[in-house]
Amino acid sequence: MSTPTRHSRTLGALLGVHAGDSLGATLEFLAWEEIQMSYPDGLHEIIGGGHFDWPAGHATDDTDLTRAVLLAYRDVHVRAAKGTSNPAGREKGVVELAAWRMVDWYDGVWPGRVKGRRPRDVGGATETGLRRFRSLGDPASSGAGEGNAGNGSLMRCIATGLFVGDGEGETERLVRESMAISAVTHDDLHCTIACAAYNGIVRALVAGRGVDIAIEEGKGVVKVCLEQLEGAGKGGARVELAAKRVVAGIDAGRDLISVKEMAEKGPKEAKNAAKVIPFKGAGYVLESFTIAVAALMDPRPLEEVLADVVRFGKDTDTNGAIAGGLLGARDGVDAIPLQWREKLQFGKEFGEAVDVILGSD
Repeated sequence: MSTPTRHSRTLGALLGVHAGDSLGATLEFLAWEEIQMSYPDGLHEIIGGGHFDWPAGHATDDTDLTRAVLLAYRDVHVRAAKGTSNPAGREKGVVELAAWRMVDWYDGVWPGRVKGRRPRDVGGATETGLRRFRSLGDPASSGAGEGNAGNGSLMRCIATGLFVGDGEGETERLVRESMAISAVTHDDLHCTIACAAYNGIVRALVAGRGVDIAIEEGKGVVKVCLEQLEGAGKGGARVELAAKRVVAGIDAGRDLISVKEMAEKGPKEAKNAAKVIPFKGAGYVLESFTIAVAALMDPRPLEEVLADVVRFGKDTDTNGAIAGGLLGARDGVDAIPLQWREKLQFGKEFGEAVDVILGSD
């Protein structure tokens, strides 16, 4: 198999999020023991159903909100290329555009949904943040507050890692945009720093750098987060502790757990699982990040790794989406089974957006 191009890795990352989301939607909220009874060898097909009775390949909130951020980057790219501005006479930044796209999703202005109908599934922090943003119009003043450390921003953040480059000042931009887009709904430091670190890993992967280098670059981004927060007068022990926890979560995924073993033995018996994933993958941002890094370290084909991620249970769609993004960035779009890609609700649109931003191969 030929080495994936940047275009292939970029589209692979986006469709990896979508595929992991749609694969995991069938098993959402089920415990490992329940999944073992119905799918003892794991689920390897996108079949829909699940708690919210999804059509096969339909986007849940994970992919929908990833789409919101992706389209914001596309719109900024198109406007910059045309030299146009909005009617107010200024260019909206990507953070504000992403926030308004998310509000559209929440308010029912969204493909595949009756106009005005709310999403089937929306997390509490996401709902709080979007309502605040819609009322105030300021991305920096929304968010659900410290202590709301769910994975609802990590699941949607990947576009920043895909479309912010490696040039001078770009790491600082990646950190600013990652943290700000997270903070629209999830402004807890564990969430904002995790999004930046995840995007540092993604950026390295789509550039063709190896997994070990990508992980180190993600950890390096955490240092830039600290510098920016301290420069803004927001440093201190609380910030340093959150940063240490993010790095520890990355290291745990790299060194302490095996996706394959967790899928086969479950949260009670798999080595280090009870220590590293005490909430059993039920939605805490750093657990989802750790699982995703463990998936990235697994050299098996994407399909096998992603099937084992969702087999672990609980927040299967989001854990699948976050891990799928890293795996797709690592392996490229052709590593995602064709029978999966053909079912994905936004597969064509995601491909068109990548073509607009990067150009077609």
